[in-house]
Amino acid sequence: MMRLLGGWIALTPELDAKLLFGRHVWDCAQHADLWGRRLPELRAAAQQSQAANDGIVALLDLVQRLEGPGETLERVTAVYRVLKPHLATVYERHLRVANPVYEPPTRRILGRCVEEERRHAAAGARVLDRLAASDPALIARTRAWEERLIEALTTAGGVTGDVQTPLIVPPAQTPDPAAVAQDLVPPPPAFDPRTALGDLATPMAAHCRALAAGDLAALRAELAAEADPAAVAEYAALGGPFEQIDVIGCARLGRQRVVKLRLQGARDRVVLQERWIPSGAGWRIAAVEATRSGGA
Repeated sequence: MMRLLGGWIALTPELDAKLLFGRHVWDCAQHADLWGRRLPELRAAAQQSQAANDGIVALLDLVQRLEGPGETLERVTAVYRVLKPHLATVYERHLRVANPVYEPPTRRILGRCVEEERRHAAAGARVLDRLAASDPALIARTRAWEERLIEALTTAGGVTGDVQTPLIVPPAQTPDPAAVAQDLVPPPPAFDPRTALGDLATPMAAHCRALAAGDLAALRAELAAEADPAAVAEYAALGGPFEQIDVIGCARLGRQRVVKLRLQGARDRVVLQERWIPSGAGWRIAAVEATRSGGA
């Protein structure tokens, strides 16, 4: 799981899932290190891992293939609805039979791992709820994937190859919500273009109207004296008309603003990145760059 989560961080566009992976990959690394240091004390080979059987290899191969940008639901489901709850179940069963007289170190590691895996699973469940957003189709998709993974886990006999059913047992106690909160990142507030633009908001509204209408004369008048002459050609090549124009990003560079616009029309979708500078005549465009994609 440490390697899975670490590899998925860069592949996951959703911020709350990305940060969840980032926080938990460290805990997983700590668990792996604890077991790696404990194994030699038990006269076992350190820092070596061997799958119980081919079924476990097949299961993890299935999970590792989740590398697409649209597979975040499947990634979260695999780790937080299947792998971590199963591992916590196995740890809890081992903890119940670990001898308290001569295995206190093992019991302490098991206790820590159980607590953290259960907390992780609870945090992952909250993120999964956010991602699915009560959409019946997305919920059905996650359930179908979960059932497929549990079937593969059952075929393998669990992580050790001989785990008795049920392979996943819910926690006896619900993890403390305050403890789970440390694993979660609150969703960022919705982007407010007018707040981000400040005094550029009114000129930007006029600019968007000119873009929608294809008013090249108005767009040319908005260019700064030092703007690249190719900017006029860039606007002329936009095409259109555009039924919807949205401000999707704004960054401040000193007194300047870099604004990203999304233009959507029946034939074209264009993302414009413009750099606006203040002048005696008001805000003017110093540079523009367009990125086009096919129509819907």
